[in-house]
Amino acid sequence: MKQFQSDLLVWYDKKARVLPWRSEPTPYRVWISEMMLQQTRVDTVIPYFMRFLTELPTIQDLAEVEEDKLLKLWQGLGYYNRALNLKKAAQIIVSKFAAQLPSEKEELVSLPGIGPYSAGAIASIAFGKAVPAVDGNVLRILSRLLASKEDITNTKIKKELEEIVTLLVPAERPGDFNQALMDLGATICLPNGEPQCTECPVQTHCKAYKEELTSDIPVKSVKKARAIDKKTVFVIIAEGKFALRKRDEGGLLPNLWEFPNVDGYLTQKQSEQLLQEMGITLKQIQPIKMSKHIFSHREWHMKGYFVEGEVLSSSNFTWATEEEIRHQYSIPTAFKAFMKYCQNE
Repeated sequence: MKQFQSDLLVWYDKKARVLPWRSEPTPYRVWISEMMLQQTRVDTVIPYFMRFLTELPTIQDLAEVEEDKLLKLWQGLGYYNRALNLKKAAQIIVSKFAAQLPSEKEELVSLPGIGPYSAGAIASIAFGKAVPAVDGNVLRILSRLLASKEDITNTKIKKELEEIVTLLVPAERPGDFNQALMDLGATICLPNGEPQCTECPVQTHCKAYKEELTSDIPVKSVKKARAIDKKTVFVIIAEGKFALRKRDEGGLLPNLWEFPNVDGYLTQKQSEQLLQEMGITLKQIQPIKMSKHIFSHREWHMKGYFVEGEVLSSSNFTWATEEEIRHQYSIPTAFKAFMKYCQNE
């Protein structure tokens, strides 16, 4: 075990990825980075992280930020509940912990949006606590080290592997050790049977490598097929402004702005009738190319129409210019294909 820790940390000291939150690992910076990195690539996160810290440099700033500004800062990162949970957690930290992020894993887990992995990462990296940070990358690494053919999505197996990782975390440099495992999973011990074993610093400890099982491990149960939602989306312009509406607080993409849309595919004639009912007098309507957006458990398949019209007083939309949409309104990536029709009005 000592040799494994040493081999991994020696490699990390030479090969660690240079990341902005690592150069100054304050609790706040580590927390924000860990929330952004959930299910999001590192190279995508970096510019968002820098902009977020510039706009909201302290926990107090995060606790007080207007929700629309927060969601605009997050626009494009996806999984917007992460942003909403950040603000909720910041408000709790201000009221309960004197605006200082708690250092114990158990207290961190009690905050909205922070699960066991994130709590372990924050506690070890920012506070030097000897606790594990176990995500899918670490489960993959450990299952290969052990040549385990158990299903790593099974709750019982995950717990057993987490207990083993807990024993591996050294009392000294626990944050570096956990980050070394993260880097190993991101750059060497890759998924889908393509690990870079010849470059692996812990190759001599790996049973799957010795037994030529790396392409078979880890074992995962097959995911259920994603549900498919069909939608019709309207990009409506009137007097130089575009129609928007705010999504409901609960459910998918809460409190974000969107183009008006309905469930199901509508013909052009059906769309014209619906738009009149919405308070729009049509000048012209043109079909928009089909678009698809994939969420973790469902897909949106969207057809659309670009609509030029006049607004009746009964219309219930919020109207915004293209510039206002770019700077003020947080529109999720799901509608990215329709955004270009605002930019090229």
